[in-house]
Amino acid sequence: MTTGPRRIVVTVTAQGTISAKTVGFTDDSCLDYIAVLEDLLEARTVESAYTEEYARATAEVRQEEHDVERA
Repeated sequence: MTTGPRRIVVTVTAQGTISAKTVGFTDDSCLDYIAVLEDLLEARTVESAYTEEYARATAEVRQEEHDVERA
């Protein structure tokens, strides 16, 4: 399930810190890109968290499952 085009936004600060955020991913497929980004950026992931899009989509799926169980 996607809400639109999928993108990965990579930010590099003046201090050399690199961060990446997925946009448009509403499932676990975003995790497939962690290793790719580490290879491309020659970096190591030190922190990872799901986006609000993922949390919202997961909550919607749970609600749909709950609604089906009640029917």
